[in-house]
Amino acid sequence: MALLAPRKDIDAVFLTHDFRGPPMQDELAEAIRDADGVMVGLERVPAAMIESGRKLRVISRFGVGYDSVDVAACTRQNVLLTVVNGANDLSVAEHTMMLMLGVARRMVEYDTSVRAGTWMMQSGRRMHELAGKTVLVIGYGRIGTRVARLCAAFGMKVMVTDPAFPTPRIAADGFIPAPDALAALPQADVVTLHCPLDSVTRGMVNAAFFKRMKPTAWLINTARGPIVDEPALVEALARGTIEAAGLDVLSKEPVPAGHPLFAMPNVVFSPHNATAPLECFAKMSCRAAQNLLDFLDGVIDPGYTVNPEVLKRNAA
Repeated sequence: MALLAPRKDIDAVFLTHDFRGPPMQDELAEAIRDADGVMVGLERVPAAMIESGRKLRVISRFGVGYDSVDVAACTRQNVLLTVVNGANDLSVAEHTMMLMLGVARRMVEYDTSVRAGTWMMQSGRRMHELAGKTVLVIGYGRIGTRVARLCAAFGMKVMVTDPAFPTPRIAADGFIPAPDALAALPQADVVTLHCPLDSVTRGMVNAAFFKRMKPTAWLINTARGPIVDEPALVEALARGTIEAAGLDVLSKEPVPAGHPLFAMPNVVFSPHNATAPLECFAKMSCRAAQNLLDFLDGVIDPGYTVNPEVLKRNAA
């Protein structure tokens, strides 16, 4: 038992808690049956699992993406789904710039060269500065807005596309509105993805998308792997349709051995760890736990919820 937080109706609330490592799906399914609330990371929470929760009232995501949770099932079962909005945007934005710089300066290739004693200088594709390059930021939420500002600080020309944000708002922030992303692609030296994974964005970056990009352009993805049609990306990189990519996420994680992207020196990888810095983990942990407690106390901020209609239903 652990003392976690005060409540209005009693002096304190005691909650049983079970801190485990990442559970297997069957373990999570078993644990969720008798839980009032659960905190999950990247584990999948399908409809059947949600429906099996006899007392389940709230799911707290340790992150901001929620494509791994069946939101419709949560809403049907009157289960609130919360996320840690604002806790990881800085870390992901910094990671995006790291991948962008890694691609621009060929850091992985040069590190390998120095360690091997070959001291490679100018062989292969050339290094580039970010200043003066045009970047297309796809998705203008908390992360996309930070990325846009950081790119501007590097002296880049910033275009932004997001159907949720009107052109005047993007222009007022000092960026170039690009309401038609496909039309903007031929102008972009860098395309960076910051949109959620849903039925619209799944496979959005496909062969037709790549054909509209410059042959010297780079793709950066710190959003979700399935947004990109991976076979189309492999072909685009192999044929020189685009020049390079920086990827924190892929369609299947961990990535199977022998993946064709591994043979390409013009790709920089990280293992879906843009939110892994200690400071980010601390912020996400506190926010995810606080969301659970605030819900139980009846004071959850709707800004941290995915399906706030559950709150309205409960209030009614």
